[in-house]
Amino acid sequence: VQLQASGGGSVQAGGSLKLSCAASGGPFSIFDMAWFRQAPGKEREFVGVIDFVGARTNYADSVKGRFTIARDNVKNMVYLQMNSLKPEDTAVYYCATGRFGIGSKEAYDYDHWGQGTLVTVSS
Repeated sequence: VQLQASGGGSVQAGGSLKLSCAASGGPFSIFDMAWFRQAPGKEREFVGVIDFVGARTNYADSVKGRFTIARDNVKNMVYLQMNSLKPEDTAVYYCATGRFGIGSKEAYDYDHWGQGTLVTVSS
């Protein structure tokens, strides 16, 4: 499965962005889909995940209530709606496929990765 993330950009604190991740070349609907992010000088961290049917989600505490993940299994797309953005949300955001359920928050549980899209939030 190949993943292509897009939608990053620059926004002021309090603003919103919607990231998209397009999947191709594989059976998209069998995978849980996660978003991770990596800020400069920091390790990659879990943002959230949606299960393969789009029924359940799990989020990092740092984004809970502000970010929402959705997916469209017809279009082979997964989305990350980010509201009330903060400067600490600045990072490269990656989408990834998973097979171990929405309790998996470690990068090593995810198999295929997109190239990342940069989100910059200014204060």
